[in-house]
Amino acid sequence: MAQEQSAGAPSDEAGPFDLVIRGGRVLLGDAFSPAEVAVRGGVIVRIAPLGTALEGSRIVQLADDEVLIPGLVDTHVHVDEPGRTEWEGFESATRAAAAGGVTTIVDMPLNSIPATTSVAALEAKRRAAEGRVFVDVGFWGGVVPGNLAELGPLAGEGVFGFKCFLLDSGVDEFPAVTVDEMEAAMAVLRATDSLLLVHAEDAQLIGAAPHPHSTRYSDFLASRPREAEDSAIADVIDRAARTGARAHVVHLSSADSLGRIADARRAGVRLSVETCPHYLTLTAEEVPAGATAFKCCPPIREAANRDALWSGLESGAIDFIVSDHSPAPAELKYAGHGDFVEAWGGIASLQLGLPLVWSGARERGIPLEQVVEWMSGAPARRVGLTEKGRIAEGAAADFAVFAPDETFTVEASALEHRHAVCPYDGRELSGVVRATLLAGHPVDRAAARGRLLRRDGIER
Repeated sequence: MAQEQSAGAPSDEAGPFDLVIRGGRVLLGDAFSPAEVAVRGGVIVRIAPLGTALEGSRIVQLADDEVLIPGLVDTHVHVDEPGRTEWEGFESATRAAAAGGVTTIVDMPLNSIPATTSVAALEAKRRAAEGRVFVDVGFWGGVVPGNLAELGPLAGEGVFGFKCFLLDSGVDEFPAVTVDEMEAAMAVLRATDSLLLVHAEDAQLIGAAPHPHSTRYSDFLASRPREAEDSAIADVIDRAARTGARAHVVHLSSADSLGRIADARRAGVRLSVETCPHYLTLTAEEVPAGATAFKCCPPIREAANRDALWSGLESGAIDFIVSDHSPAPAELKYAGHGDFVEAWGGIASLQLGLPLVWSGARERGIPLEQVVEWMSGAPARRVGLTEKGRIAEGAAADFAVFAPDETFTVEASALEHRHAVCPYDGRELSGVVRATLLAGHPVDRAAARGRLLRRDGIER
């Protein structure tokens, strides 16, 4: 394990470094190299070849089985506070993030009460988070019917973009918009170059599908057909092309849309796409009867679809991977005693994202460097966090110390998430996060040193 060592006075030539990390495998650009990384004031100020013997107030020596990677950036997290803190709160969510090597999250505008659809609601959320976050936290705004006049002020207050649903979100305070309302929001957001995130499932096609009360996962899967996702994504592409807006499809589960997405990009549509660890690691065929811990929307699909999503990542049709961490208490996740209609949907995985994706990637011969790009560099760039997601001079000193070859078995009860409800319980994974550093300091689960972020770069 990485060892922190005391050090003498910093060298005069180098100046007073706060921290120097030395290791044989440091991710610089797209490759691991032996290097020394020097930090001052929370920023990487020098990178030198291993053996340079940079000195600092603190020295961290990586173990032979450890690598240094940039802290992950998870832009799709439901914290739920204020209003539903019993589901998840800023303290528990950001502790879980840090335990998983995530140093920055962007919080979704639901399921908190109030939803983040006005400046007043944003301020309520920031007050709830102030002094209680263990990693850096930014915020999304929300688009709901009737709040177009709020979008400009929210953008001015530093939200990283906006999210809307094209079908029922599941909570009354965040109603869905029509496709025309989505286009109207795109037109408004085009003026500020804000990003519009869309939960893309067609409400009419979902409504027409069968919804029997059942413990069979196949029945639930049939209630959320691929065609509904594909139709809604086509609408997003069409309206983004009309308006010139920046659009983003969240939690892609249907690989059938990959060709349409690639075609849209070639045509110049400003479109990006994410998928999630559960779509890359779980399959419909393995979900036991009544196992509602696996329920999410859009749903986990078949093994062949999972493999196609991996191909979509490798081809570049899918830009990055984020958690869609969406927890709920056991009484909601297990409501209906295994009835997939009654149970609440959502997967809690914020702490497990890196080992989940790395375990699947290494089986496919995909290198760790690529996994980190998908989970750190690419999401950071898409939301404008240019100082995050990379180890480079001038970048934020946010790091994860990762042991890629160490294995462990998931114990849901040991996770930092508020509730021990997790479809990965008992699963063996590769890769252990041994330490997480934020702004050059180890994250201390007893000391909340995270910052609240704004899109314009001002932190508080």
